[in-house]
Amino acid sequence: MKTIRRAALLGVLALASLVGSVPLLGVQQGAAVVARQVLTDAQMEDFLLKARISDVKGVSKGVTNTRRATLSDGQITHDAQIQTVDISKTLFEPDRGPRELNFKDSYRYNIAGYRLARLLGLDNVPMSVERSFQGSPAAVTWWIDDVLMDEIGRVKKQQKGETLSTRTAGQIHIMRVFDELIYNTDRNGGNLLWTADGKLWLIDHTRAFRLDKKLRTPRLLERCERGLLEKMRGLTAEALTREVDESLNKSEIEALLARRDEIVKLFEGMIAKRGEGAILYTLAQS
Repeated sequence: MKTIRRAALLGVLALASLVGSVPLLGVQQGAAVVARQVLTDAQMEDFLLKARISDVKGVSKGVTNTRRATLSDGQITHDAQIQTVDISKTLFEPDRGPRELNFKDSYRYNIAGYRLARLLGLDNVPMSVERSFQGSPAAVTWWIDDVLMDEIGRVKKQQKGETLSTRTAGQIHIMRVFDELIYNTDRNGGNLLWTADGKLWLIDHTRAFRLDKKLRTPRLLERCERGLLEKMRGLTAEALTREVDESLNKSEIEALLARRDEIVKLFEGMIAKRGEGAILYTLAQS
């Protein structure tokens, strides 16, 4: 891990002064946006790993005892999501929905989701690292600032007649491909967050990375972003293992690669039938 360089910090301080008296990297909107533009992934990881944790409180949504905490290293202050859930069950019978064999709900998958996203060239899964919290291993994940609404809110606006933009649709297609790849069994409107800049963030992946080698809902895969498809084609077992071997076991990695093969095969078949222009697109920038 790289330490946070003085030059980067001075840049953050200078930029923060432009947005008034908001705390550096605080949960207020202006400073948080500046922070994401200045700090590198390595610097943010270092902060999440080493900063002092304080002001811990529960989060009302979800069932995994998720907590929100304020982290500070004396120069930088920012909030993080903390999850320690690590449950395995031979048979899981939820109050609603189908039963699941070999059920797992683990903080490790947040870390794996972040690392996989970066391998695929995606920047819409928040930074997540493993560190100890109150004596237990935990995923400490960068808190998303400037949240305008979740997916439930966006759908309501669309139902009222708001037009679905090309960029919004493109991000939804990326989410669907990513969720098929990781076999996400718990995607819901509350863990899809839209920020004020129109960006879709994918959070909370504790119930993903199943051992199924077939796709979960292939009918949802209608289009694919060009760069994402290329990254999936080039994803090797060696590169994936190097990035996630502390978060995923061998069987989980093998299953993920098998699903990757299924996704690539599916899109290549669709391209052969309908043409590349009907299936592939380049995500429109904001």
